[in-house]
Amino acid sequence: MASTTLARHCRTLLQLNVHRKTVRFAGVRHKSTVQYATRPDMPKLAYRKVNGKSPGVVFLPGFASNMGGKKAEALEEFCQSLGHSYLRFDYTGCGSSEGEMVDGTVGTWKKDVLYVLDELVEGPQILVGSSMGGWLMCLAAIARPERTAAMVGISTAADHYVTLFNSLPIETRKEIEEEGQWVIPTKHNEKGSITFSTQFLKEAEQHCVLQSPIPVTCPVRLIHGMKDQEVPWHISMQVAERVLSNDVDVILRKHGQHRMAEKDDIKLIVYTIDDLIDKLTTLV
Repeated sequence: MASTTLARHCRTLLQLNVHRKTVRFAGVRHKSTVQYATRPDMPKLAYRKVNGKSPGVVFLPGFASNMGGKKAEALEEFCQSLGHSYLRFDYTGCGSSEGEMVDGTVGTWKKDVLYVLDELVEGPQILVGSSMGGWLMCLAAIARPERTAAMVGISTAADHYVTLFNSLPIETRKEIEEEGQWVIPTKHNEKGSITFSTQFLKEAEQHCVLQSPIPVTCPVRLIHGMKDQEVPWHISMQVAERVLSNDVDVILRKHGQHRMAEKDDIKLIVYTIDDLIDKLTTLV
């Protein structure tokens, strides 16, 4: 029954433009410029913002990623076409923001997201989180429910690094703890690997969300590729089970990869956000 519902929802999303508007990226639009938020006793945060109507959209990148990716740029163009506000930014130590990546923690980046919601945008926002950004999206929605109009997770990696580490054999974990770092192979950077310090993992454990109900009641959409070799799609299912909201859809792409950056992936993400904006702006 669940599979039928998901398939029907996917078809509905892909036909979305019929009832309200055609979603397209035609013409040349003015691209936002990089701005820097100065924060007391904290590194400057780089961001790009487009002013517009509410609800706005805020994009949260993945681990060691930045605001210049295909998804982030496509969403800006989409929001401009609708006249809705949009903000994308770089976490502390990433992209154009100040700070060192090696000093970053889940808690540090959660503070970045909360600063964005508190100081850089106005009114309720649709949070769009990619990979680790999906984890931070959950944390932000818990901390700022009044600012979270809806959530769209893309390859959501809630608790992922902690869960993955804890699933290793005891001997392997002891070796990692002795060495002080954990190296994981990846296809998504030139180095071919991601390194986590044991301090990073211990700090991340404090922000896990899947061990108990997630007190989020807004609409939630979770998009995940079934060919994701970085973050299992089952994590999105776990998030769907944990959130208290009754308005939750999980959308699985049979051949989708982790980054979900192919043309059809981005179309689905855009249609999903478009549907949510329509839903939120027509509620009485």
